[in-house]
Amino acid sequence: MGNLVKENNSFFRIKNGVLMKQKKGPRNGAWPHFLAPFFCRGLIHQTHILKIRLRLIIIEEKEVLMPANLPPQYFEAERKLKTAKTPQEKRIILEELLSLVPKHKGTEKLQALLKTKIAKLKSAAQKKPAVAKHAATFHFDKTGAGQVILIGPPNAGKSMLIKSLSNANPEIADYPFTTRTPYPAMMEYENIQIQLIDTPPITPEYMEVWHYEQIKDADGILFLLDSSNQGAVDTMQAILDRLKEKKIELIAEDQAIPSGVPIFYKKTLIVANKMDLPPAKENYNVLRKALEPKFSPIPVSARNGDGLEYLKKRVFSMLDIIRVYSKIPGKKADFNDPYTLKKGSSVMTMAKTVHKDFAQNLKYARIWSKNKYQGQMVNRNHILEDEDVIELHI
Repeated sequence: MGNLVKENNSFFRIKNGVLMKQKKGPRNGAWPHFLAPFFCRGLIHQTHILKIRLRLIIIEEKEVLMPANLPPQYFEAERKLKTAKTPQEKRIILEELLSLVPKHKGTEKLQALLKTKIAKLKSAAQKKPAVAKHAATFHFDKTGAGQVILIGPPNAGKSMLIKSLSNANPEIADYPFTTRTPYPAMMEYENIQIQLIDTPPITPEYMEVWHYEQIKDADGILFLLDSSNQGAVDTMQAILDRLKEKKIELIAEDQAIPSGVPIFYKKTLIVANKMDLPPAKENYNVLRKALEPKFSPIPVSARNGDGLEYLKKRVFSMLDIIRVYSKIPGKKADFNDPYTLKKGSSVMTMAKTVHKDFAQNLKYARIWSKNKYQGQMVNRNHILEDEDVIELHI
C-alpha cells in the first residue's frame, strides 16, 4: 500500500518512488511507522509537522509531487523562463532545464513535458509566420497651381527631368529603378508654382497599387520615354494596356473627357527624353508616327535643357487653368501672386476664392485684360480669361 506522509495537513502516499496526494489520512490519526525513530530520538516533536521539500508538477491535469532532488540551477533557470519573451529564448532555457533534470524514473514525466514544449517551439519556428500584408501607400497633398505625376519605364530620365525643372535634387544614376519611392518637387512657370511628383519606374509586369491611385488623383500626367530606345513604342503600349485594365485611360491634353463612363480619363503629355543621344532623332520620327494623331510627343533633353521651356508651357496648358490678379480700388494690381482658377470660371468664382464675404456682398466688378477691357464694369457671371485683372466692389 505504501507509507503515508503528512505535510501542511495534507497526506501523501509513497508509491513506486512517487508521492501521490491522498484524500484521507491514516486511520485513527496514527503516524506511519517509519517516523517512529525520529520521535523516539527526540529529533522531532510530536506536535510538529514534518516538512518534506516537494515540487508540484502538473502532468496531464493530475497533481503529482516529485521528490526534491532537482539542483538549485534548475530553479534559477526556471525563473529565467518566466521572463523570457521570444520563442527562441524560451526554447534555449527549456533545453537547459532538460539538461539539469536528473535522469531517473521519478523524473520521466517531467522530462517528457519539457521535451514536448521544446518540440512545439521548434515546430512553430520552422513555420512561416502568417503576417498580414499591408501595401505601402503614398499620398501628397496638392500644392501650387496643380499636381502632375511623372511616369514611365526604367531609365526614361524622370529624375533628371525633375532636377532640371525644379530645385529638387533626387538620386540620379545610369542603372534602372534608381527612384524607389515617390518624390515631390515644385516647378516654376512664370509667376506660379506647379507640383511635380517623380515616381518609381513602371513596366507591364511591375506596377504598385499606389501607382494607380496617384495617377487617378493627379491633375495631369507626364509620360516619359527614352527616345534612344528602339522599343519605346512597344513598351509604352504595354503600359497603356495595363492601365486600361485598372480603368485608367490616358488621353491628349486637348481631348474632351467623356462623362458618365466608369473610367478615369487623365490628360497626358508624352515626353520623348534623351534627344541628345545619337539614335534619338531617328527613333523620335518612328515614335511620332506611331503615336499620332492621338498624341504628339514633345522632344526634350533633360540633361542639356533642350525643349524644357516649351514643355513647361505645355504643362500649364494641360492643367486647363487661368491666372487672375486681384486689384484694390485706387491701387495697382499685384502681378506676382495670381489666383489660379479653372478655365471657364466667373467673377463670382473669383469672389468666393478671395473671401466668402466678397461673394455674399458682391455688387459688381471692374475688369482689365490684355486686349479687350480697360476697367469696364461687368456682372458676377462674366467669364474670366488668363491674366485678367479684377477689382471687386462690395
